[in-house]
Amino acid sequence: MAMDHTVKVILGSIAFGIFWLLAVFPAIPFLPIGRTAGSLLGAMLMVLFRVLTPDQAYAAIDLPILGLLFGTMVVSVYLERADMFKYLGKVLSWKSKGAKDLICRVCLISAISSALFTNDTSCVVLTEFVLKIAKQHNLPPRPFLLALASSANIGSSATPIGNPQNLVIAVQSGIPFGQFVIGILPAMLVGIVVNALIILISYWKLLSIQKDEEDVPPEIVADEDVNSHRFSPARLSHSQIPSLNSQEWDSRLDSMYAQSPPNSNANVETLRTSVSSKDNEIHWSHGAVTEAVARISDASKECVPNASPPPQKREEGFSSKSFNSMDKQKEPLPLQVSEGKQHWSTKWRRMAWKCCVYLVTIGMLVALLMGLNMSWTAVTAALALVVLDFKDAQPCLEKVSYSLLVFFCGMFITVDGFNKTGLPNAFWNFMEPHAQIDRVSGTVVLALVILYLSNLASNVPTVLLLGARVAASAAAISPAQEKRAWLLLAWISTVAGNLSLLGSAANLIVCEQARRTPQLSYNLSFWNHLKFGLPSTLIITGIGLVLIK
Repeated sequence: MAMDHTVKVILGSIAFGIFWLLAVFPAIPFLPIGRTAGSLLGAMLMVLFRVLTPDQAYAAIDLPILGLLFGTMVVSVYLERADMFKYLGKVLSWKSKGAKDLICRVCLISAISSALFTNDTSCVVLTEFVLKIAKQHNLPPRPFLLALASSANIGSSATPIGNPQNLVIAVQSGIPFGQFVIGILPAMLVGIVVNALIILISYWKLLSIQKDEEDVPPEIVADEDVNSHRFSPARLSHSQIPSLNSQEWDSRLDSMYAQSPPNSNANVETLRTSVSSKDNEIHWSHGAVTEAVARISDASKECVPNASPPPQKREEGFSSKSFNSMDKQKEPLPLQVSEGKQHWSTKWRRMAWKCCVYLVTIGMLVALLMGLNMSWTAVTAALALVVLDFKDAQPCLEKVSYSLLVFFCGMFITVDGFNKTGLPNAFWNFMEPHAQIDRVSGTVVLALVILYLSNLASNVPTVLLLGARVAASAAAISPAQEKRAWLLLAWISTVAGNLSLLGSAANLIVCEQARRTPQLSYNLSFWNHLKFGLPSTLIITGIGLVLIK
């Protein structure tokens, strides 16, 4: 029995409203189940309300988009393991020339990394770097966090793999990877420069004051602290650990015994114990110091009677020659040489593996530029990295955001059900006469509609709801206008994320990462973001309308 159209519209709208509410406010008090569960709930309601049949719901899931998203996430995990983001963090602080130079670097590096590794990934791994560098230079964190989040959104617009909505647009439009990049890259480059200028102008006085204060030596942050991240922890190598050989330990402890009275030998023993415990904490190879201290302790029991022993006997008991002979017996030279070779072998294998990861990533980008299938190219690159790693891939695959993939599945079903109600069609039929992109006024109206909906309903649902309709309207004018309509949709829906703190997942990631970073916590408020985001978004959106042809 067919459902009455009015009932279908009402029930479909309720299901979509629940999805939208949980997507925008995932921790709403009366239903704090989060975005992923909210998208599944919306999808389930579309089927229960008979807006969609089960077969229609399955057909609504776009597997090419999910494959492309999964492949790029796996590649990003392996790039993180290969210290790519650690090197980007080093570039941020290398030969810095002050606060304004750092702002420009943050904007540039954030944009480039977002275009290649997605904006969310870049914000996750670079937020802590930015906070530490700001602290090292005694600078306020706010302009740097705004530069990171806004540049990540702008930079991600340049490639189909930069953010989720671009993935959807690239698959639905069929625009080749190279043409997509060429179409948006000029607007992205100019947008990054303008965005950096807006930040510098907005915070010029604050940054200049902080620069003057740098004459007073700020708190120094170690290089290891600035250039390491919790996802890619820097580990000390054996070459970085200060070491003493057995002869040096013998001579130092001999002098301590010789210069100290008998009743102070306990202090020397305490020193030995503390040194041994420290060496155990950093895993000194073969326990060289521990064995030396143990031999000294055994010898001291024999050579320290109740009365103070004669100097000659103490010198015999603790001679360097005796310990050298013991070292030769217990630690043969060939073993030490083999250990050195093993260390260098491990180091070279690690370097070779990193080179392979970078080469596979470059190969993936080249294949995408050549116009090969984007989804299968990304999945192939991911599997190539898994095979080259030559170990169980479970730890790396566990870092993939499967909740995001599930969220997309639920969102595809929910949006398709909402389309079946006819409400999006009715809205576009009303707006279409005023949003023709062959006129300047129509392009401006279309941009304002996308900006509004991207902040109201999020950018990916907006693209799913309006993408095909906007493209069809432009195709009626000319094929070139159809391609421009897709590129404008990618640009506007992405830059719209800079308008408010809730406009983009990248903004929320930067905000939460900054708030939770130990000892560097900073709260980026909604209003502080809006004061910068509103003018920046309007200006940079206008740049894209002019440059994207």
